[in-house]
Amino acid sequence: MFKKLLFMVGLTTLTLCYTQAKAQQPDLKILRKQMVIAVEKSKTTDSLYKSLNSLKEKNGITNGFIAALLALKAKHAWNPYSKIKYIKNSEKLFRQAVAADPHNIELRFMRFSIEHSAPSFLGFNKELTADSEDIIAQLEKRNFGTADKDMTIAIIKYLIHSKRCTSAQNDVLNKQLSELS
Repeated sequence: MFKKLLFMVGLTTLTLCYTQAKAQQPDLKILRKQMVIAVEKSKTTDSLYKSLNSLKEKNGITNGFIAALLALKAKHAWNPYSKIKYIKNSEKLFRQAVAADPHNIELRFMRFSIEHSAPSFLGFNKELTADSEDIIAQLEKRNFGTADKDMTIAIIKYLIHSKRCTSAQNDVLNKQLSELS
């Protein structure tokens, strides 16, 4: 009887922990919309950063969003020292996030878009080619990771318009775009 009770308590605790951990992860659709606002509004950037950074358990995609928010904090900062500090921390966290989830196209896209937009003199553009190549490889495998259809289409369009891809890569991207549309 005691063993059954102990088993039931253990099972209940495990279920509760799983439910809490799952509930703790942010809703990606909402987070994506908030990120668009954060690009222009520093208060939204700070609020999202605090919210995501306070999560006890962070996965690769969550760390990717935090890294992107650090880059946005650099954009919004007025102090040059702070800008460099934020972008360096962003770069470091992106490396960790990609190591945790190396074939997630949304994560790779976030890093690609920030590196594409960052001034080249900062040296924060080392992974542009690797990210675009992996995104295209995953698209061809139809491995969209956390990206839903709308996000995948946005990623493809961004890559095409970035002018960072070869003509062969653009052909693959246009093919993928026509299949998704």
